[in-house]
Amino acid sequence: MSLHPWSVLGATFVIALSSSANINAQTNVPPTVKAPMTTMPVPPIAAKSNWSEVRHGETVTDDYRWLQKKEDPKVIDYLNAENAYTQAMTSGVQALADKLFAETKGRMKETDLSVPVRRGKYYYYSRTEAGKQYGINCRRLADAKLNYDEKAVEEVLLDQNELAKGQKFFMVAGTSVSPDDRYLAYLTDTTGYRQFKLQIKDLKTGELLKDTAERVTSMAWAADNKTMFYVQEDATTKRSDRLFRLILGDKANEIYHEKVEQFSIGVGTSRDRKFIQLQAYATDTSEAWLLPANQPQANFKSVLGREKGHRYNVEHRDGSLYIRTNKNAKNFRIVTAPLTNPTEKNWKEVVKHDDNVLVGNYEVFRDYLAVTEKTQALNRTRIFNFKTKQWKSVQFNDEVYLANSAGTPEFTAQKLRMSYQSPTTPPMVMDVNMATGERTILKQQEVVGGFDASKYEARRLWATAKDGVKVPLWAVYKKGVKFDGTAPTLLYSYGSYGISTEATFALSRLSLLDRGVIYVQAHIRGGTDLGERWHEDGMLMKKKNTFTDFIAAAEFLIQEKWTSKDKLIIQGGSAGGLLMGAVVNMRPDLFKAVHAAVPFVDVMNTMMDASLPLTTGEYLEWGDPNNKAAYDYMRSYSPYDNIEKKAYPAMLVTTGLNDSQVMYWEPAKYVAKLRAHKTDNNPLLLKTNMAAGHGGASGRYDAIKEGAFNFAWMLSQWGITE
Repeated sequence: MSLHPWSVLGATFVIALSSSANINAQTNVPPTVKAPMTTMPVPPIAAKSNWSEVRHGETVTDDYRWLQKKEDPKVIDYLNAENAYTQAMTSGVQALADKLFAETKGRMKETDLSVPVRRGKYYYYSRTEAGKQYGINCRRLADAKLNYDEKAVEEVLLDQNELAKGQKFFMVAGTSVSPDDRYLAYLTDTTGYRQFKLQIKDLKTGELLKDTAERVTSMAWAADNKTMFYVQEDATTKRSDRLFRLILGDKANEIYHEKVEQFSIGVGTSRDRKFIQLQAYATDTSEAWLLPANQPQANFKSVLGREKGHRYNVEHRDGSLYIRTNKNAKNFRIVTAPLTNPTEKNWKEVVKHDDNVLVGNYEVFRDYLAVTEKTQALNRTRIFNFKTKQWKSVQFNDEVYLANSAGTPEFTAQKLRMSYQSPTTPPMVMDVNMATGERTILKQQEVVGGFDASKYEARRLWATAKDGVKVPLWAVYKKGVKFDGTAPTLLYSYGSYGISTEATFALSRLSLLDRGVIYVQAHIRGGTDLGERWHEDGMLMKKKNTFTDFIAAAEFLIQEKWTSKDKLIIQGGSAGGLLMGAVVNMRPDLFKAVHAAVPFVDVMNTMMDASLPLTTGEYLEWGDPNNKAAYDYMRSYSPYDNIEKKAYPAMLVTTGLNDSQVMYWEPAKYVAKLRAHKTDNNPLLLKTNMAAGHGGASGRYDAIKEGAFNFAWMLSQWGITE
């Protein structure tokens, strides 16, 4: 982790100020940092500069606007100074962080192999080696019966460790092999900004082709093995808006531009590989186009056009389209229609709408249809046999769990690859025989040193929201914890974009549970945990339900004596960081400490600037602040705009300099303003990874170190030092 800290000598915090540091705070020139010399760590005090803008007749000021100038050395100076202060303030927890890192690393099987999956005549998999940060992508030729042959020669497609050499950050975002198995297209990012470069490797010769493209977000091969379609994002807004057709060795041509700012596009291939699929999507509307994969020079044809409020996607099987649609179906349904005329009058219902069941991912095979559904915050999978017309359900008995499709690329597959885990069950991969329902466990994540699930317990809880709605939670803890209000508790949530909170297993979390910590997640409104209405009731002009649901969850844990105010720490990232900022403004007395990761806290300044990445597409989730009513509502909860002179909990705010989703300056400005207003003596720390983006460190060991530091800081707030 490269944080470029300032010099910290013992307990002395040393800053070399530039000559501009004494400029009066009321001038328009932003000073760098003003921090007095002292024998104790003293936080950097970000200077103020004049900036104002009139919005809906109101003059809005932003004292820390200068921090948005990433190219200004004074901004980097400030971030480095904050890192140095954080390092000085947390020197006492570093030993514990190192211990947590060692514990997690010690549980991890460092040299490991993923479950191979067949695509065509090859089995593809990735493996890791001890001491290496990144995975190695490989394949082996199947045997004559298309079974996996571990004796076949391994072909290394990408050694990510070699590609990452000399890079502070490295990420492979996606791979795609041509239908004839010869070419590998892959996307890489070396900054953390999620701007991916397309490269194509000839797997026969091992050479990279000259065909490349910048800012690629999705890709698909045509059936001729020489034509590729890819989507490129805008360099400024990061909206995926342009589709290109590339013939290897030739210049790529733009063939579609999505002009509507609320929409992004993506390209892929149908499971039977007969069609290239182009999808345009906004929060409330979508449109799908198809192009025969064997006619790459033809034109894409829209399936059902674009109708405001209609969200749909399609798959093809034997001349019919299987359409997942929300038309007259809030939680979606699945219909089939002839490829030649898929209009609504020709629809035949396959999966009916249910107010209590969200129809999610679906996979169409030659002989089966597999549908993942969610009800009461739990997933289930149902499989339809086209021959027998019968359904089979794949369900699990745990009170809380996560079961999902794990990727079955072959159209003729007879077994569905699934993954399963729970807070007390390490992730496993299984094949489900789609005819009989028989399950075969192929692999379960190994916990090195042993793991006894019987020592832990996971439970479903229900809190009552401010308006009387029941909000589900899940909790996991080590048996023997006392429910008398004394247990340290970590409460996490997200609550935006329809993203559900899932009951997962985590190796690193065991270090908390073994120290007596209760871990809880809340399925607050804004996700689709209880269906599409759950999302709608936590967005736009109902967004505050997200925050009050979380507060209700915290109050429930306290009232039921799971914990107490001085033992409750909360955590959230990105839009969940907005949640953190909002609830500590509303109820700062309710929480002992807060970890806000890459937090979306400067809502108004970001949403009022349409030139920033991803902003206009967010209008349908948060509201368009150019509308006065939406502006006033968003302004009333924006964390940065509602900081007041009062006591706040201890806070750790983490971010990445190259974050493309939530710019680094949002948490930086938030901390600067909070520090100028808060009336307490609780620690307020900003930690910026100077070589990463929204997802933090890219290497697996570096990522564990970041998480270990965050947990060690939390444990120190509970008074747990070992």
